[in-house]
Amino acid sequence: MSTLLLMKLFEATPGRYDKGIRLLTGGQLDNLYDRLIAHVKEGDRVLDVGCGTGALAFRAAKRGAEVTAIDINPGMLDVARAKAKDAHLSQNIEFVEMGVAELGNETDQTYDAVMSGLCLSELTEEELDFAVNEVSRILKPEGLFLVIDETRPQSFLKILLQGFFRSIFKLFVFLVSGTTTRALKNFPSKIEGAGFKIVSCELNKSQNLLKLAARKNRDRS
Repeated sequence: MSTLLLMKLFEATPGRYDKGIRLLTGGQLDNLYDRLIAHVKEGDRVLDVGCGTGALAFRAAKRGAEVTAIDINPGMLDVARAKAKDAHLSQNIEFVEMGVAELGNETDQTYDAVMSGLCLSELTEEELDFAVNEVSRILKPEGLFLVIDETRPQSFLKILLQGFFRSIFKLFVFLVSGTTTRALKNFPSKIEGAGFKIVSCELNKSQNLLKLAARKNRDRS
């Protein structure tokens, strides 16, 4: 089953999103988020792209980072703001209704880290190229790009299984939500081509979720 495709259904009901994703991933996502956010340090200025209900943003804020969290779904942002208030983290996180296309408005070399959870797979290949290049531009030298997203498995059998289940759910999800997702292909190579050095790159047991941390090369403008 494609977790990311079903995720699009939960986005229509943001209040149920967290519970739904936790069930779909068997709790794997929380563990991956915890390990990914360990790269963030106190005092870092962090951008969360496609923040959803704030899972990564809250973790970064709890580590003492100053977080700007963006998403184009106002319902998701409403849930995230309410959760941040309950957790007494509102002072550490600015939530902004904004999409990837607007990253071009960000100032060069502003952030110590840019992170994204389950967002990049929603982009077309052209949008993904644009996003990666903009992330490189707005990161400080040696800044971190932290990503968890759906990817294409390396095992041929798992590729076939993923393709089978995606073909079943893709049309259904599109008819219900009007959107779909695209499993990332060769994402580590794309990142390296954009001027990053891979710090860590892991797959889950099903090989359909990628956890990647990459550092912007110092000489990259």
